[in-house]
Amino acid sequence: MKKTSLLLAAMSFLLILQTGCAARQKEHDAHAGPAVVRELVKTSASWNKKTLPAYPGGQPEITILHIAIPAGTRLKTHTHPVINAGVLLSGQLTVVAANGEKLLLKAGDPIVELVDTEHYGVNEGDEPAEIIVFYAGTSGAPITLSAPE
Repeated sequence: MKKTSLLLAAMSFLLILQTGCAARQKEHDAHAGPAVVRELVKTSASWNKKTLPAYPGGQPEITILHIAIPAGTRLKTHTHPVINAGVLLSGQLTVVAANGEKLLLKAGDPIVELVDTEHYGVNEGDEPAEIIVFYAGTSGAPITLSAPE
C-alpha cells in the first residue's frame, strides 16, 4: 500500500512537472516555425553610452516615422525629448552630436538615439538614406524640437 501511494505520488509529480515544462516551452516557441528572430539591440543607453532617462508620466503614445534623406543632405540640428530608436533601411547616415561625437550607420544598422542632446544627421552617400524610427512619447508632447539658431 505504501509503495502504491509513493508510486502514484511520483507519477502525479512527473505529470505536473511535464505539463508545466510544456507550458513554458510554448512561451519560448512563440516565434518558432519559419520565422527567424534576431535581436538588433537591447540597451539602457543611447549610442553615445549615456543612460536613457525614465519614461515620462502621462498617456503613452508611440509614433513610427519613415524618414527619407536625399543624398548630400544635412538635417537641421535638433533634440528629442523622448526615447527613440530606429533601423537604417538603406543608404548611409552619419549622426553628429553637439560635442562632435559621430556615429556612422550603414543599411541594416540599429540606432538608439540621443535624448535631450543636440545632434543632426547627414547623408554623405550617393543614394537616399531611409530610416524607420520609433518614438516612445506622451500624448500631446513633441517628439522632436529644433535647436535654437
